[in-house]
Order: sequence, then C-alpha cells, then structure tokens
Amino acid sequence: MAARFAPQPTYASADVPVPTNRPPLPTGTTIRRAKTLTRPERSVAPVPLINPQSSLAPSASGTIQAGSQSSSFDPWRLFAQVITFWAPSFLLRSVGGLKDKGKIQAWREKIALCFIIAILCLIVGFITVGTQKVLCPVSSSMNPSRYSTLGSVPGTLSILGILYNVTQAKSPSSVNLDQLTLKEPGQDITPYFYRTAGQYSACQGLNFRVASDQPCSSTTECPLGPINASSTFTQLNIQETTLLLGYDWDQVAALPNYFVIDGAVLNMNPYMTQHPNAVASDAVDLAIRTILKTQASSSGKDGTRLFYNRADILTAVPCLYERYYAGNIAKITPGCFVSSLFLYVGLIVILALVLVRFAMACVFSWFLSAKLAGPPDKSHLNRSAISPAVMPGGANVSVDNRTGTAPWAGPHGSKKLVKAIPTRLPASSSTTLLPEAAPVMSLTQIGTELFAICLVTCYSEGEDSIRSTLDSISRTTYSDARKLLFIVADGMITGAGEKMSTPDICVGLLDADPRFGNPMPMSYLAIGSGMKRENRAMVYAGHYTVAGRRTPTVIVVKCGTEAEATSDKKPGNRGKRDSQLILMNFFSRVTYNDRMTPLDFDLFRKIHTLMGVTPDFFEVCLMVDADTKVYPESLKYLVNCMHHDQMIMGVCGETRIANKRDSWVTAIQVFEYFISHHLAKAFESVFGGVSCLPGCFSMFRLKARKTTGDDWIPLIVKPEIVREYSQSEVTTLHQQNLLLLGEDRFLTTILLRTFPNRKMMFLPQAKCRTVVPDTFKVLLSQRRRWINSTIHNLMELVLVRNLCGTFCFSMQFVVFMDLVGTVVLPIAIALTYALIGGMIMQPPTTFEEAIPLMLLVSVLGLPAVLILITTRKVVYVFWMIIYLVALPVWNFILPVYAFWHFDDFSWGETRKVEGEAKGEGHGAGSGTFDGSSVPLRRWEDWERSRLRKLKREERRRRDFDRMHPSGYISSENDLLSARSEARSQYGDGSDTHSVVSSEDDHYGPQIGGYNENHAQFPAPPVGLYVSGNGAGGNKVVGGAELEAMLESGFDDDESPQQTPTSAMYATRYQLSDNPSQQRLMSYASSDSGSRTPPTQHQPYGLRIEDRNRTGEKYGPLGPLDPGEKF
Repeated sequence: MAARFAPQPTYASADVPVPTNRPPLPTGTTIRRAKTLTRPERSVAPVPLINPQSSLAPSASGTIQAGSQSSSFDPWRLFAQVITFWAPSFLLRSVGGLKDKGKIQAWREKIALCFIIAILCLIVGFITVGTQKVLCPVSSSMNPSRYSTLGSVPGTLSILGILYNVTQAKSPSSVNLDQLTLKEPGQDITPYFYRTAGQYSACQGLNFRVASDQPCSSTTECPLGPINASSTFTQLNIQETTLLLGYDWDQVAALPNYFVIDGAVLNMNPYMTQHPNAVASDAVDLAIRTILKTQASSSGKDGTRLFYNRADILTAVPCLYERYYAGNIAKITPGCFVSSLFLYVGLIVILALVLVRFAMACVFSWFLSAKLAGPPDKSHLNRSAISPAVMPGGANVSVDNRTGTAPWAGPHGSKKLVKAIPTRLPASSSTTLLPEAAPVMSLTQIGTELFAICLVTCYSEGEDSIRSTLDSISRTTYSDARKLLFIVADGMITGAGEKMSTPDICVGLLDADPRFGNPMPMSYLAIGSGMKRENRAMVYAGHYTVAGRRTPTVIVVKCGTEAEATSDKKPGNRGKRDSQLILMNFFSRVTYNDRMTPLDFDLFRKIHTLMGVTPDFFEVCLMVDADTKVYPESLKYLVNCMHHDQMIMGVCGETRIANKRDSWVTAIQVFEYFISHHLAKAFESVFGGVSCLPGCFSMFRLKARKTTGDDWIPLIVKPEIVREYSQSEVTTLHQQNLLLLGEDRFLTTILLRTFPNRKMMFLPQAKCRTVVPDTFKVLLSQRRRWINSTIHNLMELVLVRNLCGTFCFSMQFVVFMDLVGTVVLPIAIALTYALIGGMIMQPPTTFEEAIPLMLLVSVLGLPAVLILITTRKVVYVFWMIIYLVALPVWNFILPVYAFWHFDDFSWGETRKVEGEAKGEGHGAGSGTFDGSSVPLRRWEDWERSRLRKLKREERRRRDFDRMHPSGYISSENDLLSARSEARSQYGDGSDTHSVVSSEDDHYGPQIGGYNENHAQFPAPPVGLYVSGNGAGGNKVVGGAELEAMLESGFDDDESPQQTPTSAMYATRYQLSDNPSQQRLMSYASSDSGSRTPPTQHQPYGLRIEDRNRTGEKYGPLGPLDPGEKF
C-alpha cells in the first residue's frame, strides 16, 4: 500500500509513447521506410543559423520558454573587445549615448567588422598596386621594365650600359654613329671615348694588367671626346634615355670577347686588342682567356663561378665592373617574377570569370530559360502520382491513419499506390491487417496550371499601388479557378500621406462573400518577444473583381490583441516576415496535419469554400510586394518552370523599374537592376543556385513530389525551415543582420542550406515592374539594409560545402567571390579611378602596362554586349552610361555608409508610417507570454467543435421557435424564423456524446461565427474544374452581334436555376465525436456501387468563361476523394 500511494514521477507529454497497432518492420536485408511519428527526411538537417527554440508550442506548464543564451566562450566577442579596447563601456554610455548593453556590444562588433573590411581592402590594394612597388620597384636597376634588349630599339647606342638616342647625332669624321646603329642597334661604343686609368678608383692598387693599362693607346684609339665630360655628349647631340642595355645569353655567346660576371656583361675587346697573347704571371689574364677561349660558346661564357671561387682574382671583379661594363643580362629577379606572376594570374582569373559569367549568362538566356518557360511535356502530365491529400513521409499523423492521407480526404473509392507498409502484426497478435495504400491520381486532373497562392504583403502602401498590384495578378492569363489572392495587411496603420488605413484600403477593394459575414479576430503565434508573441487577425474572404475577372481572395488583417489595440500606435504590426509566416505556418500545418491555431482553421474553411479544394492542393506560392505590377504571362511562365523540373524549389523573374524617369536617383538604378538579373542571376541559374530570390517577385514550391511519384517532400513548409525563419529573439549583430534587414535573402539562404541539391532559378521571361526609391535619402536607407544583409548571408552561404560544382567551377566559389567583391567595393572604385587617371597622364607602352586597362574594358564593356544580345534594346546602353557615371555612388558612398551602420537594424526611410519615429520596432514586447491563450488543435478536433457549435446553436434556435411559433423580432426589427438544418461538407457526424461538453464553451469563441454550408448558399464543388488557357473553348462573337446582344440583353446562365438539394452535398465521411475513439470513420454508405455520383455545381463567383468549359472537364476529383470517377 505504501508503494501504491508513493509520489509518482512526472513525465513530459512528449515522453509518453503513443499507442499504435502498427506491426514491426519485416526482417531481411533491406530496410523499408514507412510512416513514422517524426518528421526528418533522409538527409540530416544542417545546424540552424540561429539557435532555435525547441518549439513555439506551449510547454506542459502552458508557457513558451525563450531560448537560453549560451554563456560559453565566444572568440568573436573576445575579438570585438580587443579591437575596441580603446573605447570603454562607460565612455560609450556617457559620450556615445549607448545606454543598452546590447547596443554597446553591437557597436563593438560593428567596429570589428569594419576593421576586417579595412584589412581586406588593404590586402586587395597591396596586391593590385603595392606588390610591384615593393617586390620590383621602378628605381631598381634590376627592374625588367628598365631593360631594352640589344638590337630591339632602333636609333640607339649604349655607353656604359645606358642607351642613348643617336637619331639626331652629329658624327665626327673618324666615327660614323649612324652606320654603327644601323649595323646593330644598341651596341656598346664605350671604347670609342677617351679614358684614363686614373679615373677608375676600383682599379687603384691592383697589379693586374687589366687594371693598370691605359685604356687609350696606339693600338686602341679613342677618337671621341672624354667620356666624363658633358660637353662631349652635347657636341655629338646624343640624348640619354631611361633604358638600360640588356643582353640575353645567346647574344653574349655570339659576341666576341664578351663574358658575364654575376649578371654584368663585360666588353673585353679593348683589353684583348692590347694583349692578343697571354700575359705571363697574370692570374686575371689567365682567367679571362680561359673563359673566352676554352669555354663552349653555348654556355654563354659565365665567369662568375671562376672569379668568386678564387681569392687571388676576386679583388679584380669591382675593377672589371667599373672599366669594362657594357650592360646586364636581361634577367628577372625573384621579386619581379612574383610581381609579374600576380599580374598575369590576376589577368587570367578575372578575365576568365568575366568571360565565363558572360558566356553562361548568354547560354542561359538563349537556350535554357526558353525551355523552362515553355509548356510542360504531355508525357509528364499523363503519369499517375500521389494525391495532394497525402501527407509526406515521416509526417506527424494519427496512428490509425496508415496511408498518411489527410483527415479531410476520404480514402474510399480512389486508386491505390502500394507503399512499403508492413502487412502483419507481431506474432503475439491474432489480428491480421489488410494491405493499405495511399491514393493516387493522374496529373492530367491537375493539368498545366497548378494551384497557386499569390501572397501580397501590405504595410503602408497607398490605394493606387495596392490596386495596380491586385489588378495585374488578377488579369494574368492564369485561370481564376487555380489562383488565390492572399493579402496580408501588417497592422492597423496608415501610410504617410494617406487618408485611409491600409486594412481599410484592402477590404474596400474586396467583393466580400456573404457566406462569411463579419470576421472576428482570430489568435495566432506571431513573431515577437514577450506579450507581442500573441497576435490576432481577421480574415476577409471573397473575390477581387476587375475587367470581368473574379479572383478568389483572402485578406488577413493583423489587428493585435485588446490590450495592444488600446496602447500601441501600430496594433497588430509584426513585420513582413510575420506576414509570410502566417502563410508558411498555415500550409506547414496543413501539410503535416499538425496542430492549428484558430487563425489557421479559419483560413482552412474559407480557402476551401472559395477554391472548392482543400488547401493541401496548393503546390506553389507567388510572393509579391504591394507596389509591384506583374506582367500578364508571368504567372504562367513561373508555374511552367516548376513543371519542368521537380528539383526547382524557387524561381524569380526579372524586376524592372516603373518610375525610371522620375529623378536621377531612379535613373541610376535602371541598369543596376538589369545587370543584377541578366548577368548575376542568369549566371547563378546555370548552377541552380541563385543566392537571393527578391521578395517583391518570387515563386516558391510548397511541396514537391518525389521522382518516383509515391511521396511528397515539403520544401518551404518544412518545419525546420519555418522554425528557423520564425526566430524572434536574436542577440548578436550577425543574427540581427540576417533576420531583420533582408528577409528574402535569409529565406533563400536557409532553403539552400537545407536543400543544397535543389535549385533556385531565374526566369527572364517572367517580368514585373516595381517602384524604386526616387530620393537619395530613401535609396541610402534601402541599400544599407540590402548590402548588410547580403554580406551576412553570403558569410553563411559560403560555408555550405555541397553546393553545385567543384573548386573554381562551383557555386561555393562564386559565393566567395561575391562576398569578397562586396566588401572591397570602396577600394576597387578608388583603384579604378586611380588607374584611369594614370592611363591618361602616362599611356601604357608595354603589354604588361596595358593589362589593367584590358581588365577594366572587359569588366565595363561586356555588359553592353550582353544588353544587345539579351534585350536588343540600344536604349539600355544609355542607361549603362548613366550607371557608370554614378559608379562612385554605388561602389563607394553606399557601401561605406552601410558598413558604418552595421549596428542599425531599422528599416529607416523605406516604408514610412504616419506618426512613426525612426527606429521604432514592431516585435519587441514586455511581459511573459502565456502559451495557453492560443489554442493549438488538430483539424479534426476543430471541425468536431465546429459541428457541435452549429448543433448547439440550432438547438437554441428550435427552443426559440417553440417559444415563439409565429416568429420573433430581432434587435434589427427583422422577422426571424427557424434556420435550416446545420450540416457539414465533411460529414454530419453524431453529436449525441458531447453536445454540451465542457470544451464547447471553451473553444466556441475561437471558431468563426458563420456557417459556410448554409442551405441558401451552394456548397463547395466535389470535383476539380478544368483550368484551361484563356477562353480557348468559348464561342467568339463579332462586334455587330455583341452590340445586338447588349441592346436586347442576355442571361449569363442559360440553364434554369436549380435549387440545392440534399443530393448535392454528398457526405464525405463522418467524424466521430467520441474523444476516446480519435479515428476517422468511413463513408456513410458502404456500397460504393449503388451510391449516386455527386452532382457538380459551380463555385461561388466563378468566371463566365470558366463555367462554359464543358468539353474538357477533368471529372469529379473531389478535395475529399482524389480518385473518384464519374
């Protein structure tokens, strides 16, 4: 008994094993992969860039714990402290105004980063300019640029190794200088000048004849004047040049009486003329004759070893230099060789990179992109694959759902694709299970137009910008039945200069669906700290109508909690990343059947009602900013690109500038936008690794089918991606630059890190126009964010080793070059202008001097060729000239400003809100968030509560009807009567167990107060509708006939109006409301053969041209029964 009443240990909910009747894997040599209760894929996910919290879900205590910061040793923080030792913290607080400890650390890290950038700039500058000046200075006598090889410069002769210009010389009668230069330009004429033995100081005191003989004698006449008198050269009218005479070894070997000592060429003709025979007892004479007479001429007659190995003749070497010097061997010193090596390697590498980028961009533009933008292959559409209603392998599914089919999709009557699922229970069990399989479908039923959701994030834009964006998306050639406008208004705010708030503008453009009534605020988990982690949003649903198009539209207005609405200036505002995460979290939970927030369930119901399919049918998501105008064919081109390659997980189009002529600020951006797409992104697309998909116009794949077609792979909705992208509390400067300044680049980075073998592409055929900053102040703020975000994201992306390619031909090397090129922009533009100035003042005379000029011309000139090849618009050359004039702005002013503001994480002047001060954040909150205030439940639990709520309201209504048989008057003076019976498109279900359970009132307020399945509205269709291209199947009428029809009038629907009957709403499956069962029931009717096929009805608000496509129906592929046929 004591043991019975002993305190029991407490367990976390995650530690309790989930009961399952799944049999173990069969034994054998193969390993089969089946559904599990965890979510990993085959590959191990990379280490997160930012340490994520274990979960955003509440813990067992009902609170969400913030990630604890590690107190371990951090080398980077120590380095920042060392670099900024001269700035103590108390000085930064008192003088610098940095009161917060985090701001002080961010300032120190900024200084450390700027120090590293300065070091890199100095290294680049030294390699470019300083290497040659240090290793091979121009003043050095061994500099190869100072030498002129014998015979290479006409009209010159050499005296004491120095070249003289003798083209205008006045030759005496005894010596014809013109004949000498014609015979061999540059030859040594030193012996023709008068000299004495006493003028050679290095020869004094030596007894060798080579040092004591008079240079000029009867045998060696000296017809020209004294060599050390300037008047001699004046009379001869010869001018000294800056070049030295150089010999190669073959020339020394061919010249008589020439030999070399330690690189110096000595002309011994005067000595050998005076002494044709050997001089007795003269060691130097013997050595000279040994070199000149006995050494083979092919050796070049080098006497260095002979003279330097004998001490008795070594003393004569300086005298020989001074008296008989005629020039030097034209050799390259090690320093000059290294300098030339740097120069030529730089030429080859940089020129190769420029040419390769140019060539690959042209190849992509000519061949690859056109194939990606074309229509998909019919053979691809004719194959069968797994249904969208099947959750991916490893999803967190119910233990009774063996095939992984979503609970809102009935498994009855569909084709089966057998997967590796065990068929027997353990031997101890007497029960045998039949094989189960996941439903499959023909891709023809989906067609060429995938279900696409178009996310438009709004903050402070005006009505004209938002309307033009929505108009452009709605008017695309993509069918309205296959696209959904998903608009998110980021808070109850009013843009600067606007009369209406952004939510009012968005809702005013919507043709609301009367089925949903007035929305109520729904809670969800937002990005923020403290109490800001909870937020609420209202979901408006209906259609956006323009030019005969009716596009299904959902508007999410983030309104904030009650406390926030009364105290904050911008209630509900959490930033653009939070707006994207509303969509990403929703589809992640739909894909995995994970626990939903009230906002998720509300979105599920309204999207299903508007589109006629459950949200899991959506495969792609187009992200567009509210000031972007999409071209009509762009959406189709992007989806075609996704069709062609299942490995593509993201693709962006070309962004053009809509206000290019507004000011000089917009004019300098035109070519920058062009070259960043058609050169940089086109080149990266060859590797499949575009490093940044712009947030203003990009498409991401929500989930992708495996190549085998038997399973799904979540991509942007993968829980690891969503969790890392939803970080709210960051501490280091690096993390804040990653998360807070460029959410589009950060999302691309984590996708490439998680799926390095998948592709990020650029499609030039898909185009859009956007509004760019028209004042320099706004441009400065925007580029500060972009440059800093680029640097910090590339720092992470360069560490991903398994990207496409290898060594210099890899995406990793390209990222590294982009990173280095970004941080050294200031020194690069300074060196460029220094080069241009130097070339103007002193034009190059040799190939080596012209190498920098060649690089400059190739870097700046090839984009002009690319313009003519890709766009064939000569006007872009004009925009390029404007861009080149503004190069100091792009490469010096903007980068230097951005580097110095590494610790500024605000959006600055880019998006201004009425009454907002600079630096006001949107996610910082006080207090502690209680996770229990945001309920998280699975879809089937929410649906069960919704049915109970409907039945509860219906019972109250019947009670009123019994009390008031003749009806009663509401507060609006309307005569009300009993409503029709509440029903569900998913199943009526029995509520006899818990109609008045304790959880009804608890979750009732979290469920929208509307019934989308009311009898007065048609139900969502149970089949997929054909998404044709344009109005190919419609009847075309002429102008006269159309005018006659308009005068007489006509009816859109020729068939009589049908009253909805109960047969129209076929029961899909029944939900058991017994919490103890927690499983899905089969169809109400078990006899599928006798069941009447459900009748298809037009969804609410469908376009006229879509209704008339009677000749190409796909058949009743219902959202709840993917495989059912007529």
